[in-house]
Amino acid sequence: EKLVRERRKSLDVLPFVKQIDTVAGEFPADTNANYLYLTYNASFDDIKPSDNPVAVLGSGVYRIGSSVEFDYCGVMCLRNLHSLGHKTVMINSNPETVSTDYDESDRLYFEELSLERILDICDKETPSGVVVSVGGQISQNLAMPLQLSSVNVLGTDPLMIN
Repeated sequence: EKLVRERRKSLDVLPFVKQIDTVAGEFPADTNANYLYLTYNASFDDIKPSDNPVAVLGSGVYRIGSSVEFDYCGVMCLRNLHSLGHKTVMINSNPETVSTDYDESDRLYFEELSLERILDICDKETPSGVVVSVGGQISQNLAMPLQLSSVNVLGTDPLMIN
């Protein structure tokens, strides 16, 4: 995965950030560029990078008995980061969660929770750190690979998670 990513980047094959038009084209979407996704089918970003945000990884797809509590943790994390004056970026692939409500984070990426996709978002947003501990097992499994990729993992040291 690392070699493919490096090769892709060396060839300048990079994704662009696009905004989901939540008003169906009735008038220009001006929702502070909140609903976002990455695509290779573009030639420019719809938005400018955030100013030193903190990224939070969500729980991804729902699994019976294991996702609602992680969504609650993600929401509480976002709200506490806001109360401390931080800009936030939520990365989650599940639109049926409170953490993916338009007003819970400054930026929301509807993306898979994979190392490559999170690194691509980190390349775009340059967060001061990424919180993995509130997203459940999928997010926590990414802690060590993120740290090895020079991403600042906030909270529990990835060595202690593994």
